[in-house]
Amino acid sequence: MSRPIRFFAGNRRDGARLLSTALVFTTIGLVRLDHPLGRALALVAGGLSLYWWLQYRQLSQ
Repeated sequence: MSRPIRFFAGNRRDGARLLSTALVFTTIGLVRLDHPLGRALALVAGGLSLYWWLQYRQLSQ
């Protein structure tokens, strides 16, 4: 039986890097909220940030 694929890092250092990168992209999308691509970027990156934040909180080290 194979392990399920995780869409997040296995340690806090790499998890923090992923989360901060997603937050930067969310901010870029929010700055250009007047453009359809900015709205799409803010929505996708914001959702990804929320998911990665929830995953990050579960890491112990």
